[in-house]
Amino acid sequence: MLKTERHEKILEIISGKEIETQEELCKALNEENFVVTQATVSRDIRDLRLFKVAGIEKKYRYAYLGEKETDVSDKMRNLFKNCVLGVTVAQNLVVVKTLSGNGGNAGAVVDKLNMENVAGSVAGDDTLLVICKDNSSAEAVENRLTDLLR
Repeated sequence: MLKTERHEKILEIISGKEIETQEELCKALNEENFVVTQATVSRDIRDLRLFKVAGIEKKYRYAYLGEKETDVSDKMRNLFKNCVLGVTVAQNLVVVKTLSGNGGNAGAVVDKLNMENVAGSVAGDDTLLVICKDNSSAEAVENRLTDLLR
């Protein structure tokens, strides 16, 4: 089977049920006649830029923001609102405090915004550090992120 077909099936699977682990995703794909290994699924997760969010039935589940979104979708806004506790500026840095395990999720949303005044970001377990080009850029980024929380 082609990689693109497998990617489409992965997106279909994770949109239909909560998948918490790579092993669960392997099993679901195998049930759909896609013979895959955990290593293949790991690469697919990276290629699709899947990330984990809090689940309803399970502790976490894989989620996908989508490549076609150019602005902040409701999905992105809700993800950000549900995982961010606060946003603070420290000179040219913006510190985003999140719930435990959600630094990467906040980072995915910030990366998706593709703000030109952001030089880069580093995500930890419960913190995202956004490095801006200068102090005024950091204030603009803080305002943009704070707006997402409303």
